[in-house]
Amino acid sequence: MLKKGLGLMMMLLLAAVMTACGGDESGDGKTTIEFMHSSVEQERLAVINKLVEKFEKENPDIKIKQVPVEEDSYNTKVVTLASAGKLPAVLEVGQDFAKVMDKDELIDKDAVKNTLEKAGEGNFYEGALKLVKTEDGKSYTGVPISGWVQGIWYNKEMLASKGFEEPENWNDVLAIAKAFTDSGNKKYGIALPTVEGGFSEQAFSQFALSNNANVLDEKGELNIDTKEMRESLAYYQELAQYTMPGSNDTTEVKDAFMNGTAPMALYSTYLLPSVYEEGETDNIGFAIPAEKTKSVFGMVSALTISSGLEETQKEAAQKFTAFMSEPENMTEWVLMSPGGAQPVNKKVTENAAYQQNEIVKSFGDLSTEIAAAFNDIQVFGLVDNKNFLKMGDVTSSGAIAKMVNGTTVGGKSVKEELEKAESKIKDVLNKK
Repeated sequence: MLKKGLGLMMMLLLAAVMTACGGDESGDGKTTIEFMHSSVEQERLAVINKLVEKFEKENPDIKIKQVPVEEDSYNTKVVTLASAGKLPAVLEVGQDFAKVMDKDELIDKDAVKNTLEKAGEGNFYEGALKLVKTEDGKSYTGVPISGWVQGIWYNKEMLASKGFEEPENWNDVLAIAKAFTDSGNKKYGIALPTVEGGFSEQAFSQFALSNNANVLDEKGELNIDTKEMRESLAYYQELAQYTMPGSNDTTEVKDAFMNGTAPMALYSTYLLPSVYEEGETDNIGFAIPAEKTKSVFGMVSALTISSGLEETQKEAAQKFTAFMSEPENMTEWVLMSPGGAQPVNKKVTENAAYQQNEIVKSFGDLSTEIAAAFNDIQVFGLVDNKNFLKMGDVTSSGAIAKMVNGTTVGGKSVKEELEKAESKIKDVLNKK
């Protein structure tokens, strides 16, 4: 993920050179716009090619030129194109990078809002819309097209073997973790992220927010060193005693759950394709343990419309984004990665093609339960429907991830690590 804004110099350059950045008028009179996305795999490109072909058939005066870019270099490519005044008209963006683009005025928020209204705001899960809300709460940075949620996955048979059911709160999770931990035989109670990286921040945030602990307050001011946050960090530190030693990242967490080393794991829905391949769809459960409230961490992929477009290109971009937001077409998009990618629109979950998909169908009611979890989305920096842009700078500082790693792997005190994180974040925000 790109960690910093584009900067004033870029904005000056962008303002000077951006002309018709979405595409050109074709010699045949068609309006050509570019669509940038991260689906470079052949099977995914085939799906998008089909959607583009369908759109162009319905809109013969518009030509869509695709710009597929590898995910690892995607955000850097956006920066490069923006600085050259060649930003595509429509872009696939994650919620965090959309904040960066919004901060640097690269998004036509009016065009996005108009498109979202046409798509039917009421059809989207409320939590998915929250993730793309602008800081003032009046508009959006993109139209959600798919997403994923994170929670505690558990092996039903393993839990039942020791008399446990689905964990409903912190105490339940801790009790199960303790009961299954036998470090001498390399068995652990939960596969938990502890790495000094984004995965740990995401995982920890889910516990903190369920205890009403946020990083910012309702005015956007830093509010991390609170009683609720100290309680949350102390709990995560205790829970980490029952996970695998060392700095656990996605690979370690996923492997430990899939090979039976741990009966629980904190992971995203991208665990599900592996569960399906192993034929364990009937044996997996999804829990959102609450302390004071329910909290689900999630990410949304959205389509956004770039600023500075000529009117014909803007209209074409809105038409294409609205087309991609139609339930039938969103279903095609989601099913490029069934199980991992989740619907952000209720109409998709009702779509026959989605319901009849072999992987989705194999999980039964769990598929609907997971999609509905978008209604319980909470993330750091989202307070009272205000999605503060500065939270991007907080995450980019790495202070929260370092705090989690320090208290778990490093065994340092909660008080000390929380004070260090607060100091680091203050320094970062004061420089902005």
